[in-house]
Amino acid sequence: MKRRDFIEKTAASTAILGLGLSLSSFTAEDVKQITILHTNDVHSHIDPFPSDDPRNPNMGGVARRAALIETIRHDAENVLLLDAGDIFQGTPYFNYYGGELEFKLMSMMKYDLSTIGNHDFDNGIPGLYAQMPHAKFDFISANYDFKNTLMDGLVKPYKIFVKNGVKIGVFGLGVKLDGLVDKKMYEETVYNDPVEVSQDMVRILKHEQKCDLVICLSHLGYEYKNDKDMICDLKLATLTQDIDLIIGGHTHTFLDKPTVVKNLIGNEVLVNQVGCYGINLGRIDFFFDTNKNKVSSGKSIIV
Repeated sequence: MKRRDFIEKTAASTAILGLGLSLSSFTAEDVKQITILHTNDVHSHIDPFPSDDPRNPNMGGVARRAALIETIRHDAENVLLLDAGDIFQGTPYFNYYGGELEFKLMSMMKYDLSTIGNHDFDNGIPGLYAQMPHAKFDFISANYDFKNTLMDGLVKPYKIFVKNGVKIGVFGLGVKLDGLVDKKMYEETVYNDPVEVSQDMVRILKHEQKCDLVICLSHLGYEYKNDKDMICDLKLATLTQDIDLIIGGHTHTFLDKPTVVKNLIGNEVLVNQVGCYGINLGRIDFFFDTNKNKVSSGKSIIV
């Protein structure tokens, strides 16, 4: 689908009618639209894939992503741009610049927020710390405790945004590092249980801060069919409540649209992930009426 076609098809009126809602209860005048754009596991892929690549010819690339984001921002006023981690590692750009280029380009694209993936520790805590001044956006992780490392104070558990009167709370989660990352790379970083941490974040964001939309920015992985004990995004959705959207990473899962999961009390949660290497950009639109009732429409866009 062409970019302009996608943008037009996800305009408020089209999405509302497509979801079967009557305009008497959800009219154009009282709709507030929040657009969430997201990436994950870009892995230092700055350039598009070459034309002779057997799997992804001419796909991806920072320049194309930036142009697409700018086009969407021109069409939709209330946009958040998020990344679900593993920004580092995968091309010689990381080997040479150590993450500086990735953070500078994300800052130029005006990312609002990112969580931290396991490969973001590949140059160790000192390597990640050294690149932080190049990021003009915040990092969040509620279940990584960095208090005995150089990263102490540089990573927040959550961040709250207000867009057109809609309050949006976003918290971050990271995958278990033990057995996945060399201990010397993450040092004294403490991993805390993501389910327990999520419930604490929901209590703060939904019930204390009264957020209208709660988003989990996760690097836990979409699903683990061979390891039922590992917490993944699908399992997290079923074991918690009051999370509206889980944006995931780590497993490089390509979804054409968000998966809908029933949470602990039977309400719907959207779970989305857009593969890897900057090939796709995720877009999810939420539409709020005057009573803050909401509906959503989501899709992955090829860059």
